[in-house]
Amino acid sequence: MYSRKSYPNPNMATKPERSETAYLTQMAEFSTNQPSKIIVTLPAYNEEENIATLLETISDNLRTEGLPFEILVVEDGSTDGTMAILRQYQSKLPLTVYPHPRNQGLGPTIRDGLKLASERGNLNDIVVTLDADNSHNPGLIRRMVGRIREGHDIVIASRYQPGARVVGLAWFRQMMSVVVSWMMRLIFPIPSVRDYTCGFRAYRVTALRRCFAEYGDKFVDQAGFQCMADILLKARMLNLIMGEVPMILRYDLKLGQSKMRVARTVKNTLLLMLRRRLFGAK
Repeated sequence: MYSRKSYPNPNMATKPERSETAYLTQMAEFSTNQPSKIIVTLPAYNEEENIATLLETISDNLRTEGLPFEILVVEDGSTDGTMAILRQYQSKLPLTVYPHPRNQGLGPTIRDGLKLASERGNLNDIVVTLDADNSHNPGLIRRMVGRIREGHDIVIASRYQPGARVVGLAWFRQMMSVVVSWMMRLIFPIPSVRDYTCGFRAYRVTALRRCFAEYGDKFVDQAGFQCMADILLKARMLNLIMGEVPMILRYDLKLGQSKMRVARTVKNTLLLMLRRRLFGAK
């Protein structure tokens, strides 16, 4: 059965696990400091039509909000001009590019981005991930950072909270997404979470370090788009505090073809749910 991992009651004399003790210590340090930096982490594959606009929008929004930031792009072996555009922006923005020599897929790209960001970040930093195709609005980052400051470990930009909207996405994909969301909430409920698959998220650095300490590289071991749901399922096992803010998904602003194969993604997500239900997270 797939059940939450239990931790010792702090009011009892039993000694908590080492990873949890380290996490609580880090949280105490975090609580006395404001986040010093936002590390925006982008997985990018063949996004030459979108990446320049996105980088400028991120910079404009975070500078306007007065939020110190850096951008980390994991370039997943693009065959178009994505890498050349990124090189141009390295002289203009606080931008680091981590290239994959060949295309590995979303899962390894997200894994490398989260791991690199959590390693280079300070304890009071926040890692924000979003798609590199302009469908996620960086203007929402301020609200997500605010929820982290309020005490959340992970904050998700959600398509299913009141006030959210989806623009330009085919009805079939919307319907399949709703079905997956409903099934996830039924089988793997997480308080206050409705959107298990959106990649637009904010993570506390200390929470990411705890996840990697617990699971290693298996924290993100799914190759395809189902990796985003699996991240939440594994974070759920560690009793991390998660929440959502409503998002306006602007799929109409995306240029170029989608990398997602809907039927394959749905199949892989259903198989993932079956494995996690039967065998758990490890």
